[in-house]
Amino acid sequence: MSTAVPSVRPSRADRFLGAVERVGNRLPEPFTLFLILFLTIALVSTFMALADVTVQVPGAEEVTEIQGLFTPEGLTWFTENIGANYIGFPPLTTVLTIWLAVGVAEQTGLLAAGVRAVFGSAPRWALPYAVGFVGVGGSVMSDSAFIVIPPLAAMVFKAAGRHPVAGLLGGFAAAGAGYSTNFAVTSLDALFAGITVSVTQILPNPGDPVNPVSNWYFNVVSALLLSVLAGFLIDKVLEPRLVRQGVRVEEARFTGTVVPGADRTVPGADAEGEPVGAVQSAELSETERRGLWFAIGSLLLVAAVLAVAFVVPASPWRNEDGGFLPESPLLSSITFVIFVLFLVPGVLYGVVTGAIASMKDIPRMLEQSIRDMAGFLVLAFVLGQFIALFNWSGVGQWIAVAGAEGLESSGLTGYGAIIGFLVLASLLNLFIISGSSLWTIMAAVFVPMFALIGYEPGFVQAAFRVGDSATQIITPLNPYMIVLLTFLRRWEPGAGLGTVMARLLPFTVAFWLVWAAVLSVFFFFDLPVGPGNGIFLE
Repeated sequence: MSTAVPSVRPSRADRFLGAVERVGNRLPEPFTLFLILFLTIALVSTFMALADVTVQVPGAEEVTEIQGLFTPEGLTWFTENIGANYIGFPPLTTVLTIWLAVGVAEQTGLLAAGVRAVFGSAPRWALPYAVGFVGVGGSVMSDSAFIVIPPLAAMVFKAAGRHPVAGLLGGFAAAGAGYSTNFAVTSLDALFAGITVSVTQILPNPGDPVNPVSNWYFNVVSALLLSVLAGFLIDKVLEPRLVRQGVRVEEARFTGTVVPGADRTVPGADAEGEPVGAVQSAELSETERRGLWFAIGSLLLVAAVLAVAFVVPASPWRNEDGGFLPESPLLSSITFVIFVLFLVPGVLYGVVTGAIASMKDIPRMLEQSIRDMAGFLVLAFVLGQFIALFNWSGVGQWIAVAGAEGLESSGLTGYGAIIGFLVLASLLNLFIISGSSLWTIMAAVFVPMFALIGYEPGFVQAAFRVGDSATQIITPLNPYMIVLLTFLRRWEPGAGLGTVMARLLPFTVAFWLVWAAVLSVFFFFDLPVGPGNGIFLE
């Protein structure tokens, strides 16, 4: 049942965002859009290849030649790799693997029960801020945050009687727009630091040593403010606008199952596919409560076993140096860890409550999880082809280097150069979603350039974080936006990319301005961005 639309005059902000949504929704469907983009890059790369266009990535020994799809080499590359481009599409392996386990936990009723138990008595006003903190801090899970946090946030809001779409979109916005910062030191910090160090080795004055904690002070302050800001935007901007638009609070379709032995149903469909009622009460039945305790116990046990296996001195999940950063088998196993931590408690909860009566129920639930992601599986095919062509052709590198050279030749110095750098990083982030890839290209140009005018490499790296994150939640080139759209269509079957972009645009603008303001405070007060890392070269 849809929420009634209040008869109030739309504000200027509503009219502007409505215009953005209408324009955005005039874009073709995602499959068609990326097919058009694929063909565009195919043609552009071919013309550039025929014109013998090359790009010199600073720091690289060899010149990169632009390769065209409609050339003999390009056509053979495509016909040989069409399957590998699809199967090798990075989000595909992460999304499907995690969603198999999340789907089991959802269909047995564990997620709904856990949300109701944890948030049933929590103050409603605090939920947006909790989602903000969890979302911004979610980058510790790497890209998995985009898959796990939004649907759970939607469930949290629904259980508390708030709009689930606000939790869904707010969780994605916090996880994406604040991706490059965190309260803890993550693998991304180590990755960025490694790239920066590789560049500083060519400098006559490399400045303060850069390591994974070189931006920690800046990150902690940024993460704290952005978490609060995300909560404020969810509470005061996103959710009220969803209510004014009359966005439904009940799913248009259901994906759960009946829990035998419980005195209520889990959101979903029964064995005959008929919709069953959504959970409205936060109170758990005795069966649900017992199942939840078993699930929690299994979660703690599995986590303890994994922790011991990972941290023992001779652990095979350590790297060659005996640690975990910047790279290690442990960091490469995050998808497995999340998969197990959802699957084992989900199965045990289902056994205790009766949702899983026999072994055959588990593959049935896994099959349902795949059905729920069928739309994404189709989109992933064309997404994989587009991303593979974009990288193989060299067009992405050419765009980044051309932008960097343009800023370098602008003659900007001082604070104006920093702002120009942030703007350029934000614009390039619309095309190159991978933070490590973008920083590899930009660091090679800007770390030496800014060193020449007196800035520490660690500070330049901190500045890059602002532009690297804020805009990635509004670009259709972000593959996880398609995942979000798949979730959103549970409530709004007619939602399009414009719908997502319009609702996330306030987060992008506010995050960028506040984050840039934080950087400005560090700059003008000459505050260290991390232990032993200042702003200006001595």
